[in-house]
Amino acid sequence: MFAQILMFIGAFFMFVAALGVARMPDLFMRLQSNTKSATFGVGFLLLGAAIHFWEFAISIRALAILIFLFATSPVAAHMLGRAAYIAGAPLWKGTLSDDLKGQYDYKTHELTAQPEEQQPKPRKTGEKRTK
Repeated sequence: MFAQILMFIGAFFMFVAALGVARMPDLFMRLQSNTKSATFGVGFLLLGAAIHFWEFAISIRALAILIFLFATSPVAAHMLGRAAYIAGAPLWKGTLSDDLKGQYDYKTHELTAQPEEQQPKPRKTGEKRTK
């Protein structure tokens, strides 16, 4: 019974991830909602499967997959988000600020910290990003 509850919770998180991809207005929000919800969804499904089968080999495999997923999912999301930002993916018109504007060197792909008084003003809604 407990395994089925965990699997149901996992399916619910996966459904929330799918809703996030369908309903969020820009790539960065879709990426964030999908990464968190899908990771928890797969995690609960794997835990449910490990408890359901209750075999050592299956439990170890499920645990290894879970550790790998929790270690790689945030890194992959960060890499995709960074690539999208560099490529100039548009922000949602309701985005309040672009914290990386003027702080990212497109030639070296490094962040440069600037003193507070030299930092550029946040981008206005709908304003294009300049390189």
